[in-house]
Amino acid sequence: QVQLVESGGGKVQAGSSLRLSCVVSGSIFRFAIMGWYRQAPGKQRELVADDTPGGITNYTDSVKGRFTISRDNAKNTLYLQMNSLKPEDTAVYYCTFRLIRTTYWGQGTQVTVSS
Repeated sequence: QVQLVESGGGKVQAGSSLRLSCVVSGSIFRFAIMGWYRQAPGKQRELVADDTPGGITNYTDSVKGRFTISRDNAKNTLYLQMNSLKPEDTAVYYCTFRLIRTTYWGQGTQVTVSS
């Protein structure tokens, strides 16, 4: 069973930065497609960014140039560096681990950005 534990969320003002972390149990982290999703109140969950084992990254348009996804395979950890945060970035952020046809989700971490 794969377990994901996110951390790094918090309450910040617009323009600030946060770095989210996601530690994954198990030894197959390096083979998985890792991602960050978010869900704002009253909205559908959306993909923020993902990262393939080969290092290909993908971002939703609203975060391009502000957010950076990265991984450290030696630490089984996924990161999301979030700069120039905006109130519309307020959401619960979830880490995902996808391998073949199975996706695992973390419990989520709250990010709140005030104007």
